[in-house]
Amino acid sequence: MLTINLENQIALVTGVSSGIGAGVAKMLAKAGCHVAGCGTRSPSSEGAQQFVNTVKTTGSQAHYFQVDVTKEEELKMLVTATVKLFGGIDVVVSNAGQNVFKGALECSQEDWAFNHNLNLKSHWCLSRFASPYLKNSQNGALIIMTSNHAFTSMPGCFPYNVTKTALVGLVRSLAIEWGPDIRVVGLAPGFIQTAGGEAWFERFVNPADEKNRTMRLHPVGKLGTVEEVGAFCAFLASDFGRFITGTTYLMDGGRSALMQDDSK
Repeated sequence: MLTINLENQIALVTGVSSGIGAGVAKMLAKAGCHVAGCGTRSPSSEGAQQFVNTVKTTGSQAHYFQVDVTKEEELKMLVTATVKLFGGIDVVVSNAGQNVFKGALECSQEDWAFNHNLNLKSHWCLSRFASPYLKNSQNGALIIMTSNHAFTSMPGCFPYNVTKTALVGLVRSLAIEWGPDIRVVGLAPGFIQTAGGEAWFERFVNPADEKNRTMRLHPVGKLGTVEEVGAFCAFLASDFGRFITGTTYLMDGGRSALMQDDSK
């Protein structure tokens, strides 16, 4: 039996109170990690409590921090507090982000700045603050969450797709500069089944029909799950991933393989 063993490793995951971040924290914990997580919601919120409870049911330890990742001082506090609490950091999954979809001409300076700070700068700042501790780890792994929009996009998704594309370059540069002590890998999920995804379908007259149409656009015939993204992160962080760095994996169910939309 092939087993991913991250027993007693310390993982720091951003954006754990919902969506992909929650799935990543869950699967890292199932692989044996103790998990420090953060989000913008209060520690008493349902999402924060669910994160802590989910991790603890695996037998691992969990701690939640309320953090705005666009603020450098809060990110620095997050890293310092995690090390003080757990004694170090072995895995970082820089996941927190948000869709910022505008047309290129409709995008304001404020939209651009918010998107840049959240979807690009925060990943660089967290990586920089965590790097000394990842270097001290026996197998320091930094996983940066980008998006399928880094590879293919559509009108009206500016400036989000610009920063998600830039993260591919960030992954490459950090891997070159920080190896061999730290492995840096990008992960680019496509349409993952989350509350945000469900809200997207609810915008249509017949949400169920639109969801089925979307699933048919994927050669695998379904949408991704947060657990599948989390399991891939666990693999990348494990000993099985030691020869992987400097690249970004597209995890989109084959959606980008289609030359044109075919919903038949």
